[in-house]
Amino acid sequence: MARRFTVKDFFLILFLSLLALLILLTMYMVDRQWLKLAEMEQTLTEQARDLRGLRDLLRGTGGGLTLAPMGNQDTAIIPPAFQRAYAATQQPDYHPGDWFVQAFGAGLTTLTPLVSTDAYAAEVQGYILESLLTRHPETLDWQGLLARDWEVSEDGLVFRFHLREGLTFSDGEPLTAEDVAFSFAFIMNPAIAAPRERAYYEKIERVTALGPYQVEFKFKEPYFNSLALAGGLAILAEHFYEPYLEKPEKFNQSKGLLLGSGPYRLPDPKGWTPDQGLVELERNPRYWGPVQPSFDKLLWKVIANDSARLTTFRNGDIDIYSARPLEYQKLREDQALAARTQHFEYRSPAAGYSYIAWNQERNGKPTRFADRRVRQAMTFLTDRASMIEQIMLGHGEAAVSPFNPDSPQHDSTLTPRPFDLAKAKTLLAQAGYADRDGDGVLEDANHQPFRFELVFFQDADDTRRQVLFLKDLYARAGILLEPKPTEWSVMLDQISKKNFDAITLGWTSGVEIDIYQMFHSSQTVAGGDNFIAYQNPELDELIEKARATVDETERMPLWRACERILYEDQPYTFLMRRKSLVFVDQRMHNLGITRLGLNLGMTPVEAYVPESKQKYTY
Repeated sequence: MARRFTVKDFFLILFLSLLALLILLTMYMVDRQWLKLAEMEQTLTEQARDLRGLRDLLRGTGGGLTLAPMGNQDTAIIPPAFQRAYAATQQPDYHPGDWFVQAFGAGLTTLTPLVSTDAYAAEVQGYILESLLTRHPETLDWQGLLARDWEVSEDGLVFRFHLREGLTFSDGEPLTAEDVAFSFAFIMNPAIAAPRERAYYEKIERVTALGPYQVEFKFKEPYFNSLALAGGLAILAEHFYEPYLEKPEKFNQSKGLLLGSGPYRLPDPKGWTPDQGLVELERNPRYWGPVQPSFDKLLWKVIANDSARLTTFRNGDIDIYSARPLEYQKLREDQALAARTQHFEYRSPAAGYSYIAWNQERNGKPTRFADRRVRQAMTFLTDRASMIEQIMLGHGEAAVSPFNPDSPQHDSTLTPRPFDLAKAKTLLAQAGYADRDGDGVLEDANHQPFRFELVFFQDADDTRRQVLFLKDLYARAGILLEPKPTEWSVMLDQISKKNFDAITLGWTSGVEIDIYQMFHSSQTVAGGDNFIAYQNPELDELIEKARATVDETERMPLWRACERILYEDQPYTFLMRRKSLVFVDQRMHNLGITRLGLNLGMTPVEAYVPESKQKYTY
């Protein structure tokens, strides 16, 4: 029998709802309190460790803890790697504090070292992980960072580094030569998902800790970049990462296992997850360096859309903005923006190049791009001069190869292939393509139309314009390009599975680069960076010879021979090297262009905000 809903029922339901809400709130508060207690326990543990270290130091028992120099001091005791940062602290308006807020154009999938593959994660890791050596941004000479000095055997196969005393990780644990040896062993463990790093570090036979402050690298054979390879090894904390060797899959699938000795640290070295939508680093309170970093906090927001990122910069909510060529001049003429920003225009050797990669094998079968004539034709159809002029407004130059045109690796006789529709059609005809049914589209010998998907990052407006530009160009040759805008995480997955026709991306670069990672046949393995299945035995041999040649005068001709093969093979259509067009908030001081690019973001940290201009408090 039906029963009417009464006032009594209403209050009963209301009471039960309030009771359920109260229980949920109580559970939430208890959970928060447990988290807070855990943080307090961790802090107390670290403080107790620090006190023990100080006690050892005062007793002279060799605990190894040293106090970081503060205030004005004799510059002779400042290591060369910190001289520029120290000079910044001597500026009349220098004052520590404030935040440096930036934006990423795509969401990060992981911050865990070795597992991460993108430049965004590397940027964050650069503030947390440190290496034995670092390059001077002007002279490009190597200088000791964690290493006090180093020596090399006469045959160039043995490098012995002497570590500074008093090095610590951000949790207070000491950093010793054992951590350096562990870092190498961790990378070389096949259970760890680090095929990219193993491709380089396989040149090293062993890394041995000879004592707490001395470590030796023994190379299997001569390698041109030995010092950079050994000195650039990011040092991992053995006490933090070693447990994951028992459960390597947990490490390989992790999102935020990041702890180091650098000037900044994650608030929780195990707790970062991509769904947080930002990355926040705090100053490392135990930083061992003689010059402490200026900013209290570093913050990266994820703002994928170009327009939204510009609006955020205009509102003063981020401190740096990389302008698109289309908007650069307009922003320079914006009086309101000019009053509160400074701008920089430069081409950094580390900025690298963009390219279209032609996948030569998919699902175990060769694709149409396995034919070199087809790849050459695609390059002839890619009108880079017009792309740079119309889309980049001249703020770039056509790329010939992976080598910087200012580097001695580059063969100056090689020039970018011009747009040439006739040559492209000839090459395609030689490869067996013709318009067999008169519909204006090329077909192969099996009457399959020449159609392919070009994967690109969906939120990059300039890349989208480039792809649409190419679609029209390729159509003039009878080729159907289907643009495939894709999320960044999906792109990474497709690269990992080699599941695409063609993809447009960019590589960072350097003063002298090693192309083994991208183009050697051995790197077509799962997880390797030769994700287009490109193989050329002659190039493999030349790469191996170049890598094994220490003498620069003998090595450079080998690199140039490699470049000539890549020029003929066109595994990529190398697109362009863009200029960086950067606007920075006026509160940032001590900025300048170095041979490695803008010094904002370098470590040791040189930029700062004068006290009168600081806007964030810790």
